[in-house]
Amino acid sequence: MITTTKIAGVVVAIMVLFAAGATAASQPESQGSDAGDPIRIHIKPLPEGVRQIFLTSTTDGRRHFELVHADGTVERLGSEAFAQRLYAGQTGKPWFYRLLNISSPIGFAWVLLGLIGQVLFTGRMVLQWLTSEKARRSVVPVGFWWMSLAGASMLLTYFIWRRDIIGVLGQSAGWLIYVRNLCLIYFPIR
Repeated sequence: MITTTKIAGVVVAIMVLFAAGATAASQPESQGSDAGDPIRIHIKPLPEGVRQIFLTSTTDGRRHFELVHADGTVERLGSEAFAQRLYAGQTGKPWFYRLLNISSPIGFAWVLLGLIGQVLFTGRMVLQWLTSEKARRSVVPVGFWWMSLAGASMLLTYFIWRRDIIGVLGQSAGWLIYVRNLCLIYFPIR
């Protein structure tokens, strides 16, 4: 039998695992005491063909960026060259790539998933409002909970992809409530 406690435990475990992964991903790759240790730089979206970016320093104290490409090659750039590379990469993109902060068609698919999730999430309120107007009293139809669950699941997936811990926490808490309400509807406690 599924209980609220079991569902809450699973959701909390997922949130803790995600938070640990997001925290680890936001930390520098190396945190040694040597001034030459590389520091991982997080830029969204990454320039095309680049997998990771590190800020490193040479023995004489000069700093440069190392761009690790998908094929494993490393490109070293000074500050000005790196800025030019980022600028050129953004100016050559269609306006909606800049608007959505994406760098590829895959990124567009992820944003589309988030948008559909948000439309479902907003649509649930429209459904509840129209159902209540028809009944002339406040009513929460079953479709409201299904749309809430579907929208929250899509948004949760999108926020995990974006590494947005605030969005993940916001959708996780609601997700538990939607599942519980559907359980109460389909498996009433006697």
